[in-house]
Amino acid sequence: MGITIDIDTGGTFTDGFIVRDGDVRTVKVPTTPHDLTACFLDCISAGAEAFERGIEDFLGETDIIRFSNTIGTNTIIQRNGSKIGLIVTAGSEAMAPTHDEEGKSPLVAPDMVIGIAEAVAADGTVTTSPDAAAILDAAQTLIDRGARGIVVALANSDLSPANERRVRAVIKAEYPRDYLGSVPTFLASDISARPGTRERINAAVLNAYIHGKLARLLYKAGEELRLRGYRGTLFIGHNNGAVARVAKTRAINTYNSGPTGGLYGARAIGALYGANTLIATDMGGTSFDISYVDGGQASYALQPEVEGFACNLPMMAIDALGAGGGSIAEVEGGVLKVGPQSAGALPGPACFGLGGTKATVTDANLVLGILDPARFLGGGMTLDLGKARAAIDAAVAQPLGLSIEDAALAIRRNVEAAMGKAVGAVAERLGRPSGLPVIAYGGAGAIHAADIATNAGVGRVIITPFSAVSSAFGSSLMDVGHIYYRRADLLVESASDLLSAGTLVAEMATEAARDMRGEGFEPADAEARLQLFWTGAGGEPEILVAAETAAISDADAAAAALVAARDALGTAGPLRLASIAYSASARVPHFEWRHGQTAAADFPSARLADRQVWFGGPARIATPVYDRARMGPGHALSGPGIVESSQTTILVPEGWSLAIDAYDNALLERN
Repeated sequence: MGITIDIDTGGTFTDGFIVRDGDVRTVKVPTTPHDLTACFLDCISAGAEAFERGIEDFLGETDIIRFSNTIGTNTIIQRNGSKIGLIVTAGSEAMAPTHDEEGKSPLVAPDMVIGIAEAVAADGTVTTSPDAAAILDAAQTLIDRGARGIVVALANSDLSPANERRVRAVIKAEYPRDYLGSVPTFLASDISARPGTRERINAAVLNAYIHGKLARLLYKAGEELRLRGYRGTLFIGHNNGAVARVAKTRAINTYNSGPTGGLYGARAIGALYGANTLIATDMGGTSFDISYVDGGQASYALQPEVEGFACNLPMMAIDALGAGGGSIAEVEGGVLKVGPQSAGALPGPACFGLGGTKATVTDANLVLGILDPARFLGGGMTLDLGKARAAIDAAVAQPLGLSIEDAALAIRRNVEAAMGKAVGAVAERLGRPSGLPVIAYGGAGAIHAADIATNAGVGRVIITPFSAVSSAFGSSLMDVGHIYYRRADLLVESASDLLSAGTLVAEMATEAARDMRGEGFEPADAEARLQLFWTGAGGEPEILVAAETAAISDADAAAAALVAARDALGTAGPLRLASIAYSASARVPHFEWRHGQTAAADFPSARLADRQVWFGGPARIATPVYDRARMGPGHALSGPGIVESSQTTILVPEGWSLAIDAYDNALLERN
């Protein structure tokens, strides 16, 4: 097997997880917000350097590149996406996202929404077909007003997409793709086949809003790879846990793809220890993401909110708090506030020396002595202690009447209390507050993991050697795949009722075969999975239950699926099958764990020095510092202690211990 490259761009750093013949290298480079192609290529160059190869030779040996990025998220947050024109059913104009409660620019300007006469009945029958002249008038008006994309989101298009498809056909006949005035046309029915008019409009608009920037980035990245000798496919991370080539990727599917990779990686880590229920936390430079695995099922949302916009496109459920290494600390009304604003990659924390002047969590860790200014990122970046102290003094210490050290400690405790409370709430919801393991990752995750767990009432944390590049690591476990949805609205009283959904599944299987061929795989090479979305007959909230693909063709499998659904809903009565998801995936090269490794060196040689650390109290405490690269299975220590690697720092507080296990993972446990 050749080289596999997995890259994830975050708000502060871009991470790479590179494997060559089982040998792993992890790299981090600063994210370049002005052009994510630059940090993408920087990350590949860093990977080549880590293996001591020239970039063309390196890419010539590469079998696969998987890439997840934040451009969709950032485009929505910054409101700098494409100007969108929206065509809806007359009378539905008020459902368009033409205002924002936070005062940001709307996704769609009020004058960019036009209603047309059309109707689809509740049984999916087209009762009024849209008039061609009205369609062209609406399209021309929107184009004249500056639309760079047209979204068509008509009522009940989840029941029948016929009218939406007619609108697109009329527009494309008038504005063929080879005309300079042509604009892309997006259908809500292509994005979501689930109920909810407003949610379907939002999902379609969000997809179109980020499409242009994402397409430019990804095609540019692909071209840059080809210029450097890469002849393989650039695969893009999706928020359903799969990857696909650029040509087979819808923009909305990339939203939160990085955190999704981290969650899938956490699930794989938990499986090493037989833990099918766990909490996953990802603390980077900008945010603190919380997710979980319950009974082997990664957390998901059937009606997620995408940056505040309700959608009906299922995706992994990952809650984000504005707390990371770059979170800005300030005093408002005599009260310390940390986050949600972040210094990001540029100008970054004050200690980065890149122009940032605001106090951040990273500055606090440096002032406390937890970070070594000369060894940040393995010495790849030197931190400025003086600038960190000055920033904390001005922003926090003086306003609160504290010493600089106590102000730094207050910053750290503030974010850990908030994050610990959030993690504790998830643990309570999962029913095992103290016994659940936490898989902690992200560049800043290890330095706060134990104290967050203490605040959460959790006593066990697992930190892999790849924790600082967790999303890229999780990406390395992903296969090529696609997922499809169909609205069912089927009353199911017996197993035989479920068999009538066979036609819907057959349609999706045909689509999957087409798309997998487009990815370079024959249908026989793909593994199919089925997910059924159930409600009670009274319209209770939907739940998702996995089922065998035979559940719609075999009576016994259908009966088993019905039993599982009734158990999940806690009812013996009739159910309603709301919708169906069909996924197809084909395996590509994965990272594989090695078990039973031996320690790289005698433990005493791992101890670098003692560092004076401020934990509060009358004076700093001499705290032993260890080199993670020299630690291996069997090595253990009791806190207080610090373990440094080239990409992250683990703090072992007093009352906690750390041990390296057979997988070379660090296990933190409260004594």
